[in-house]
Amino acid sequence: MPESKPDPSVFPPTAPPPRLVASGLYLVATPIGNLRDMTLRALDVLAAADLVLAEDTRVTAKLLSAYGLKAKLERCDDHASARAAEGAIERLRAGEVVALVSDAGTPMVNDPGFVVARAVIAAGLPVHPIPGPSSLLAALCIAGLPADRVLFAGFLPAKSGARRAALEEVRTARQTLVFF
Repeated sequence: MPESKPDPSVFPPTAPPPRLVASGLYLVATPIGNLRDMTLRALDVLAAADLVLAEDTRVTAKLLSAYGLKAKLERCDDHASARAAEGAIERLRAGEVVALVSDAGTPMVNDPGFVVARAVIAAGLPVHPIPGPSSLLAALCIAGLPADRVLFAGFLPAKSGARRAALEEVRTARQTLVFF
């Protein structure tokens, strides 16, 4: 199937103006394979962020560079999420904007960012989702399976015994099952 270029006459001549970004933790979805999937709102938040928490700062640095953005980056992986949560709360209490991104797709979906979000919520500080690409939803959309009831089971364990036990646990599920 040949590719075609979008007709520029169907797009507005200019994008909407950037929105002001208030202090808070922003869970920002990032592209999962195509940089053109980044939303304008995500770019607004990343441009305004005083700090970007990233699963892998090298991946996020490349992403920001692709859009001409610069930001202070800090690691937020399995080993650093508790420390990142403490730092985020301190910055939010000072009125700053903190963005949390995963390497690809929507934060919180099988990634360590939940530790930060949970701590910020417990501290009574604002958390805002910035929707966008999601590998979970993308896979579900192209699978041709019912999507009215879905069970997302994340990654299966690497060891065969644990993997077998995990599969046995969901063997009789009536929902569509999604694994990474």
